[in-house]
Amino acid sequence: MEKVLTCEGCGAPLQSEDPSRAGYLPESALAGGKRICQRCFRLKHYNENTDVPLDDGRFLKMLHEIGQKKALFVKIVDIFDFNGSWLPGIQRFAGRNPVLLIGNKADLLPKSVNKDRVVQWMRSEAKHLGLKPVDILLISAEKGYRIREAIEMIDYYRNGGDVYVIGCTNVGKSTFINRLVKEIRDEDTGITTSFYPGTTLNIIEVPLEDGKTLYDTPGIINHHQMAHYVGKRDLKIITPKKEIKPKIYQLNDGQTLFFGGLARLDFLKGERTPFTCYLSNDLLVHRTKLERADELYENQRGKLLSPPGEEDLDRFPPFYRQEFSIKREKTDIVFSGLGWVTVNRPNVVVAAYAPKGVHVFIRKSII
Repeated sequence: MEKVLTCEGCGAPLQSEDPSRAGYLPESALAGGKRICQRCFRLKHYNENTDVPLDDGRFLKMLHEIGQKKALFVKIVDIFDFNGSWLPGIQRFAGRNPVLLIGNKADLLPKSVNKDRVVQWMRSEAKHLGLKPVDILLISAEKGYRIREAIEMIDYYRNGGDVYVIGCTNVGKSTFINRLVKEIRDEDTGITTSFYPGTTLNIIEVPLEDGKTLYDTPGIINHHQMAHYVGKRDLKIITPKKEIKPKIYQLNDGQTLFFGGLARLDFLKGERTPFTCYLSNDLLVHRTKLERADELYENQRGKLLSPPGEEDLDRFPPFYRQEFSIKREKTDIVFSGLGWVTVNRPNVVVAAYAPKGVHVFIRKSII
């Protein structure tokens, strides 16, 4: 049986029939021995993404199948969007296999943050979400922070077996694997990386020196993240690329914060309170009076309040309002895939707005 050629960048089977499908490569290039599809080529060299259909069901079926094998599962989460990048039921998928939990993108957290405290917070959240990891580590695949420790942990817990790196879209799995291989063998895997969701489309195998294999798996799509509601240009704005600079606003009740035109937070009741915003540095935060907020939103969507831009307003979902009564000091209001706002005093009532479908919730402060 002839072996199917796959793209070295995303794992999709190479084909020359349909440019709209994954793995497309012109026949002349395929005949010439090229092993990287047109989509990965454009991502790597021009940072341009070509949309291809992503099949949640196929990815979940894949997870079920690998759960039957004996291996170490390395679960990657985006520490900037911990809950939004969480895979529900991961303990069930893993079966009896050990799960190593790794929080990626630590370079985005402000330098003043106590990293050990963040790890303790991750441990508590993982337990609450039903996962008992064998260990937890905070890293930055982009910067190489604590990659050597990750290698040592993986080698210890895999106990001579295979390794599956799993996670939802855009948590940095492929960047992580590229960094591991670079550290171990001083070579590049060729796996495509980008900030676009769904870059890896099939399982990619990276041979280990002892004959076992490290597998990069496709990201599972969490549809409640903001990334799935904005266009490609706006995704660049809301995706943090360097250390977050917190923005602090001293608010009286009856004031509103807009986060571009993507989300909104109303301060309804409470004493004068500092609100600390942890968002991409490129995203504009606009403060106004609550009594003017609806009119401002109606008149300035796509202009002062952007993203989304005017050309994307028709396909941007309407806001959905949720009200929260905050009882304790230091509580985060999280907008999945966008960031969070820390309310620094107790006994505060707020209303949060985001596109219907984007998960908005409160949690004990991560920082």
